[in-house]
Amino acid sequence: MTQDLRHTHLQAYRDGVREVETALAGATDRELDARPAPGKWTAREIVHHLADSEMTSAIRLRRLIAEDGPDVGSYDEKVYAERLHYDRPIGPSLAAFRYARESTADLLDRLTPAEWSRAGTHPEHGAYSVDHWLGIYAKHAHNHAEQIRRARASARA
Repeated sequence: MTQDLRHTHLQAYRDGVREVETALAGATDRELDARPAPGKWTAREIVHHLADSEMTSAIRLRRLIAEDGPDVGSYDEKVYAERLHYDRPIGPSLAAFRYARESTADLLDRLTPAEWSRAGTHPEHGAYSVDHWLGIYAKHAHNHAEQIRRARASARA
């Protein structure tokens, strides 16, 4: 990954929290619980997913940097949504998402060129480098912010 692209991804990664918080601003419980279509997540479920995903991704990144060639593992997000009570209040999950991302952004700011080149494996992605990780998570929150907007709009339709 070029330095310019890495910088762009880092900025997008940092902006993800703001994007999600903006998408949630003023949301009512009705909007948080609106299911935009059968099988699609509500805004509330998306926030809980973001917290779980961010905490998982933070550990993945740390393992890539600290361990030699780790298998960073995967998880079944649908099972998490079913079993981890995604109907609960969003405040703590939004905070977990925010602070996991802030802590990770601080870590990313300090990586050396050698640390950026570290890699392991992921069961679904195969070879999985720090740069690959960043490419995924730079977009992740932005994509879900758009889903939150659609879910909220479905409550108003």
